[in-house]
Amino acid sequence: MAQLHLIETGSGAPLVLLHAFPLNSSMWAAQVEALGDSWRVICPDQRGFGGSLLPDADVDAAPSLDALADDLAELLDARRISEPVVLAGLSMGGYVVMAFWRRHRERVRALVLADTKASADSPEAAAGRERIAAEVVSAASSAQLVDELTPTLLGSTTRSERPLVLGRVKALVESAPPDAVAWAQRAMAARPDSFADLRTVDVPALVIVGVEDAISPPADARAMADAMPGARLVQIPAAGHLSAIEAPDDFNAALGSFLDQLR
Repeated sequence: MAQLHLIETGSGAPLVLLHAFPLNSSMWAAQVEALGDSWRVICPDQRGFGGSLLPDADVDAAPSLDALADDLAELLDARRISEPVVLAGLSMGGYVVMAFWRRHRERVRALVLADTKASADSPEAAAGRERIAAEVVSAASSAQLVDELTPTLLGSTTRSERPLVLGRVKALVESAPPDAVAWAQRAMAARPDSFADLRTVDVPALVIVGVEDAISPPADARAMADAMPGARLVQIPAAGHLSAIEAPDDFNAALGSFLDQLR
């Protein structure tokens, strides 16, 4: 298990926010500010990212998102959180939400899947992840990811009209530790199809997607929402794969409305 660094603020019922690849918990700054007065907001850095270390034993072990799900269960135990949590994840964070549901569903009060997908990687996508993993480890740097990933992470509106967001995301991508990037890429490549698991979801569920998301487009979001009985789908205009950063007001409105109904 990994010792996770986290941002935690507020009081009340627990809300856990899991960050995207290859970012860290700081991506949730707008959500922490908006929700910290009403919820106990917990934003962990997943292993290897931000302030969390990648355990030495895991560098050569077969990477798996199940390990990230178990990290979160251990973190909840360490924080003495025994009640079910509202669990939200964006991109890779969404993959971890689905893994957590498979392994620890009794600890989930409601779930939110944002800019993610339930299908497994195609062979071509998995090969692309392995290429990136090998390149960043060989270069001992994630700098080359900036030009490759940024155009897909952000929507066209953000790239053309939101220079501060563009600069922030580029800095986060470049600062990602190479070993963590490689480990996470291989874990995502190995993830299973999760549609069968989504069909078992019996808690309130929300799916959010940026209309300009090129990695997990609205069709993938619709498929996930259709798989979960009673799930809501919200599309965020003028936002891409990082909708929580690109259009935080719209994202917070969708998430806040869902949370209000839970209360």
